[in-house]
Amino acid sequence: MSKPSLEKVYQWLEEVKDPEIPVLSLVDLGVITNVTISDKVRIEMTPTFVGCPAIDYMKNDIIETLNKHGQEAEVDINFKKSWSSDLISEKGKIALKKFGLAPPPDSKLFTDLEILENAECPRCSKTNTELRNPFGPTLCRAIFYCNDCKEAFEQFKPV
Repeated sequence: MSKPSLEKVYQWLEEVKDPEIPVLSLVDLGVITNVTISDKVRIEMTPTFVGCPAIDYMKNDIIETLNKHGQEAEVDINFKKSWSSDLISEKGKIALKKFGLAPPPDSKLFTDLEILENAECPRCSKTNTELRNPFGPTLCRAIFYCNDCKEAFEQFKPV
């Protein structure tokens, strides 16, 4: 078993999708925080929330994907540094919008709850929207309504 390059490992990790948003890789979600290669590939992962119910699923999917490519892998779940929605890549934000989820605004601009009142609709790109429920189907999403296209949608919360 030869050592893969770091670039190759990240390419393989692009195959591992978020179980709740299957168009978004864990790399683009920003939860893969470090990769080292020695006798095996070691992956550090920081989930979006401590109580994320998909942690074990994601960990196993990473290991299975690397095994499929002939690499032994170990995944360390840690919270040394908290995950932030700013870690979602630009490619990931585009994927979220295509999936029908409004990407989160830049959390560096997030100073109060007003930012949640003006989410951009992923369907019509208008901001004539209103927060209907700050508690979506998962901890990381809120539910909005677009007054222009008359559609409900979810926004990935800025964290």
